[in-house]
Amino acid sequence: MTDVTFSVRLPEETKSLLDALSKSTKRSKNFLAREAITHFVQSQADIVEGILQGIADVKAGRVVAHEDVKLKSRAIIAAAHKRSSRKA
Repeated sequence: MTDVTFSVRLPEETKSLLDALSKSTKRSKNFLAREAITHFVQSQADIVEGILQGIADVKAGRVVAHEDVKLKSRAIIAAAHKRSSRKA
């Protein structure tokens, strides 16, 4: 993977926090910023992927009615309570 240079403008408060974090962790500001951006971008990409998959599922009819989910959830919870009350 080839690295590229990328500039961003930060609020002064964020820059100060980055400076302090860099000193306390003995990591470079570049390392910390790179890690933060990498994790944020991947997280956002995963969220968008999930949303797009959900939209595709709806369009394809792969959905469960809300009432059906509530009924199934209540049944699972009731069964769990019944099992735990037998143990007590």
